[in-house]
Amino acid sequence: MIPSLRGPFNASWTEARYRVMLAHLQEQTLGKIEFPVSETPCFFPRALIEHLADVGVELIRQCLTGDAAAAAERAVPERFRGAAPSEPHPTFIQVDFGLVRTSAGAVEPRLVELQAFPSLYGFQMALADAYCQAFDMPKGLVDYLGGLTREAFRALMQEALTAAHDPAEVVLMEIEPHKQKTRPDFVMTERLWGVRAVDTAEIVKEGRRLFYRRDGVLTPIRRIYNRVIPDELERKAVALPFDFRDDLDVEWTGHPEWYFRISKFSIPWLRHAAVPRTWFLHEVTELPIAREGLILKPLYSFAGGGIVFAPTDEQLAAIPPAERHQFILQERVAFEHVIDTPHGPTQAEIRMMYVWTDRLRPVLPLIRMGRGKMMGVDHNKGLRWVGASAGLLAGDTGDTPGRWHR
Repeated sequence: MIPSLRGPFNASWTEARYRVMLAHLQEQTLGKIEFPVSETPCFFPRALIEHLADVGVELIRQCLTGDAAAAAERAVPERFRGAAPSEPHPTFIQVDFGLVRTSAGAVEPRLVELQAFPSLYGFQMALADAYCQAFDMPKGLVDYLGGLTREAFRALMQEALTAAHDPAEVVLMEIEPHKQKTRPDFVMTERLWGVRAVDTAEIVKEGRRLFYRRDGVLTPIRRIYNRVIPDELERKAVALPFDFRDDLDVEWTGHPEWYFRISKFSIPWLRHAAVPRTWFLHEVTELPIAREGLILKPLYSFAGGGIVFAPTDEQLAAIPPAERHQFILQERVAFEHVIDTPHGPTQAEIRMMYVWTDRLRPVLPLIRMGRGKMMGVDHNKGLRWVGASAGLLAGDTGDTPGRWHR
């Protein structure tokens, strides 16, 4: 996309610059990054990304109204319901899109999935900076959305994370955060906004209050930035020092009940040209379309876990009747390979990242590049110019001033 930017970047790319970029990124995040980082950022027309942002807002609105919202409310597991009011609306939402090319040659978005859960807000900021510094990007490219500047984005995230509280009394809650692949984002969250990652096992409950030890001092927790994925909490049978339903003297930003209210569960209810046809498995009596055009997805798995392409009769029959409501069948969409790389045309999955404080706003695009069936590491092993990337936006004609130099 935007050949006037892509061509010069590819021509001036060197392994040495890429290594400098990685080294800078790992210096910022204080350690090795345990997932692939692409050799390139992705250049997109600003109008295209703004269109995706608008589509995402419409899909979120549909999730929160009418039958979709009523059904999702009933689908929240009892143990993940908050003591009312836990959070009036989801503070963090992600909407993932692929791009297709129509018979008329136009590029259009298709929904992959959506989730009311935080993403890599801090790391994505650092990644875009690392690309721009290492590769001496032309001036005029932007990565923030909705007219936000870097400073305005930092201020908005500060409000979303800490509100009026001392950042020392706000924690990023996670299961063994030092072992998570998302650790680089936790580091950036503390560096940028002062919110420290805390293991669930280190939280202390005394009556209605929660505490943690900060530099050896027992410190009250006034607000929790939740990064605990319910699926992982269940799989690992992690015992929390409190119950999500407890009437605690604490605020939430990203309460886990929203993880269920906006999720793959919502997709069959959505009505939009960007949404592939989707069916709840327990409502399917015969395959709605040819098997090769279907994907089986568990509703609440994370990072693509459990997805099956062209599921066989045996794979479908192996799901017990009592669990079939926890799966969807979705129309498989052939995504366009829109990024030209030295290793061949490559797909880009575009995550539109939203923050909701006084209003819902798109803030950043997060990009994952791949040439496999999916964007995950397991489907792109041994490949170059794939993995995590940043989206840099220019005018539709790509007439951003400046040039790259070796």
